[in-house]
Amino acid sequence: MRTCIGCRKTSDRIQLVRLVRSSNSSGELEVLVDVRRRMPGRGAWLHPILECWNLAIKRRAVGRALPGVTKLSDVEAFAQQNLPPSAE
Repeated sequence: MRTCIGCRKTSDRIQLVRLVRSSNSSGELEVLVDVRRRMPGRGAWLHPILECWNLAIKRRAVGRALPGVTKLSDVEAFAQQNLPPSAE
């Protein structure tokens, strides 16, 4: 069981998408979307619906769950392009 950093509800890890803190080639910390849930590094979990991702961004939960990360543009882009707007 994992807790979604957006809505704060617990779910099985199969039902969640993992975000991973990683460093890029210049050494800066960034957030990557780990769709396969296998990348090494510190992770945070979100339901695969736009509402949870927007809540996590609004509440700055990504920065708290993955300390040191400030760039969220990749996460926001993934959410806008790949997630349904709500759980239906």
